[in-house]
Amino acid sequence: MVCEHPSGRGGSAVRLAEDGDRWRNQGWYRPVGELLFGFVLPLAGIAIPVGAFVWEFVFVGRKRLGWRVQMDTPVTGEAESGHAGALRQLRQTAEGAERNLQDLSVVLVRIENHGATTIDATDYVTGQNGQAGLHLHFPQRRVIGMAVTELSNPGLAVCFEPDSGFGHRELAGQDIGVIDLPKVPLNRSDHYKILATLERTAGAGDYPEPTMQGVVTGGGITKTQGRSGASLLMLVLIGFLVTVIAAMAVLDIVESEAAPSGCATGRLTVVGSTAFARVVEEAGELYERTCPGSAIGYEFEGSERGMTRVDDARGADGALLAIGDGPKGADFPALVQRPLALSLFTVVVHPKTGVSDLTVEQIRDLFLGRVTNWRAVGGADLPVRVVNRYAGSGTRWNFETRLLDTGQPPEPGITCNELARGGEPGRCQTLTTGDVLDEVAGIPGAVGYSEAADAADAAGVVRVTIGGRPATREAAAERTYPFWGVEYAYSYGDFAPGSIGASFVRFLMREGGQDVIRRYGNLPCAELADASGCHPYR
Repeated sequence: MVCEHPSGRGGSAVRLAEDGDRWRNQGWYRPVGELLFGFVLPLAGIAIPVGAFVWEFVFVGRKRLGWRVQMDTPVTGEAESGHAGALRQLRQTAEGAERNLQDLSVVLVRIENHGATTIDATDYVTGQNGQAGLHLHFPQRRVIGMAVTELSNPGLAVCFEPDSGFGHRELAGQDIGVIDLPKVPLNRSDHYKILATLERTAGAGDYPEPTMQGVVTGGGITKTQGRSGASLLMLVLIGFLVTVIAAMAVLDIVESEAAPSGCATGRLTVVGSTAFARVVEEAGELYERTCPGSAIGYEFEGSERGMTRVDDARGADGALLAIGDGPKGADFPALVQRPLALSLFTVVVHPKTGVSDLTVEQIRDLFLGRVTNWRAVGGADLPVRVVNRYAGSGTRWNFETRLLDTGQPPEPGITCNELARGGEPGRCQTLTTGDVLDEVAGIPGAVGYSEAADAADAAGVVRVTIGGRPATREAAAERTYPFWGVEYAYSYGDFAPGSIGASFVRFLMREGGQDVIRRYGNLPCAELADASGCHPYR
């Protein structure tokens, strides 16, 4: 009789080949911590489980036969249990009479392919002319009867025919019962079960554990456990992976808390231009998130006032910074100005004026008092009311330099509140960019000017194109849009080395602050192909 795999495959098993990777020195020169946590531990977290799997299932356990005792139960009284019917059959003698059995036990054993590849009949090693491949030993017990109770594949039944070597016996003079099992070929995960009735022959109390005797080439025989829990090897690997993940998480926390190179700690106060306030405030919030331990406050009152504060405080050792949208002039010789960006400005009008585009000449006539009714420039029949910034404003300096040429608007005679209550042409002055936008939105016939991004977000005003050109950074860079300026950072002399002022200006000019500058429609000076394009007089 030849016992073959039910699948029809012969005795040859699939052999797995494994080629080893060669490590080469890549000449990496990294800090030890970065190399350990950024490369070694993640690599080990992958390599060790993979290596353990390959070792366990490819080299050591390619062919591994597993067995385990699923039940070993004493039988008392008349053995009227769930297995009583089987016991009655096992107690039958050849003559049909029942044998009186004492101190019985029932054992159920599962035999399975626990490896990574097929176990063939030729993989069982037996003595000369031996038929059986495995031998279950039961110390201090005699085998009364046995039966095959479960086959994972019905085709395995042929392996238990009478001439297969399947049977039971006793080891002479050793008080050990034996069940001989045939050389059953098993595909991956195949199994069968043996139910046996045994009678005690010696000893008392608990029965000694059964043992399995035999040899399977290419892996061996292993006593397995039930599938309800994880193996020791699996627990060890899980513990190692958890350790690797925890170590990398700690590294991420440490790296996130550590300030990047170039950061500084301490407090910085930024003063100056209201036109560029939103840009600087958002960039400051980004800097604080990037550089733990830093704090930035803001007190925007206008470019000239900001420069005056920095000059009077002599920069406060790098803790005071001014932002201005006009050059420092001759009044502040100790201040150092650093260009940050091309800033865009726009003329704004009340919606009832009925205009959305003006020429440079028309803007000049409106602000210099030559035109007092909007009808003269194609608008509604409304008096012209001019809202101007106070002298010292960088935005006003850019407006007068770019659009008024050498002309100077008349001095205002009334406040903006009085202008709003009256019905005649007039003009007033206000302090900040936000004040200009509020006054223009609230006074019919009003006209003013503002930083372009602030005007875009303001309700109740109309942004006027100039000569058909909208305020875009491309048009400003090409000099086809006339109303633009340069935003500067001002320090008292050179910044103190390592000061937060020096660090924040560097952030604005070369780092993440540029993204904020672009987001508000301005053009970082560092991105100009020609750096001289940030000169205010060009």
